[in-house]
Amino acid sequence: MLLSLERERERERDMEDERNKPMPEEFPMNGGDGPYSYAKNSTYQRRITNISKARIDDAIAKKLDIKSPSFTKSTALCIADLGCSVGPNTFIAMQNIVEAIKLKYGSEGLSSQIPDFQVFFQDHVSNDFNTLFASLPPDRPYFATGVPGSFHGRLFPKASLHLVHSSIALHWLSMVPKEVLDKDSPAWNKGKIHYGSPKKEVVQAYSVQFAKDIDSFLLARAEEIVPGGLMVLKIQGLPNGIPYSQTGSVVLMDLLGSSLMDMAKMGLVSEAKVDSFNIPLYNPHFLEMEGLLTRNDYFSLEGMELVTLDLLTEDVEPSAEMTAMHVRAGAEGMIKEHFGIDIIDELFDRLTKKIAEDILFMNEGYKNLLTQFFVILKRKE
Repeated sequence: MLLSLERERERERDMEDERNKPMPEEFPMNGGDGPYSYAKNSTYQRRITNISKARIDDAIAKKLDIKSPSFTKSTALCIADLGCSVGPNTFIAMQNIVEAIKLKYGSEGLSSQIPDFQVFFQDHVSNDFNTLFASLPPDRPYFATGVPGSFHGRLFPKASLHLVHSSIALHWLSMVPKEVLDKDSPAWNKGKIHYGSPKKEVVQAYSVQFAKDIDSFLLARAEEIVPGGLMVLKIQGLPNGIPYSQTGSVVLMDLLGSSLMDMAKMGLVSEAKVDSFNIPLYNPHFLEMEGLLTRNDYFSLEGMELVTLDLLTEDVEPSAEMTAMHVRAGAEGMIKEHFGIDIIDELFDRLTKKIAEDILFMNEGYKNLLTQFFVILKRKE
């Protein structure tokens, strides 16, 4: 009994510490619906949404306990999409989830008790919510609300959510690891903008920051999700044993960094500016991710599967230009903020050429560019 009370006090202290943490940095996707917008350049992510539908349907059918008090006492079933950006992928995912839950009610003989659905679309404060809500499907089967803020901290009242969804968002860190920007640190990442560097200290700095962020994420959701509620997460990651240097996403960031360094050598940007810039993305290996998920006290890991989408087998074959546009839609905002707007067009022209010239990436990189973990977590009673 005393051990149980002490453990509960420790959890409360952890949650209080999380509430008092400084605000994370913001890295929104490009807004609007122009040629460089996320809305027009997220077809790779949409393919992940499409191939995940059957898995989500199965998770809801087998794991969502709609007869529990947490569900029967609520007047609305509340769903949150964390890291929703500006659509249209988030609308496809939410439509699929609502339909799966309705089928669950029907299979349990509860068709007459299907509740109202409240969907919370969450992203950074600076996310383009205007475009998001202007493009909401008019015949949507749910009420829609926008929630600005960081999913690395609290966003919702206690025990208010029944299902949380997040797709290809948790690999974004809350901040760039401080060590990689510190000239006096062994992890200083001079001349690089990502952890593709062979220095083990750089990878370690990113890994440690990712672990902190996952702990914060789980702690916040533990307060917000009802007992028995589900989280369905699609997290970009890597198979065990695959070197970072052989993964498409890391190679892309290396090519972007190489483009910046080429421009620095030409005097188009300051080399010091490049040294002080790093991309806050991290893709964990399978066992690393599994360990982070299983060590928490709040959720049971109901399923974790490695899913690889080989883009070279898709109907629309990816191109260097298409891939560079996807990178631009995701990273342009932070690059503008650091280097200014004047270099953007030339930078991404150079990136397009480097992608096209990288034979290994064009032949192999697309086979693991969108490797992800499909994760099902259930809030413990």
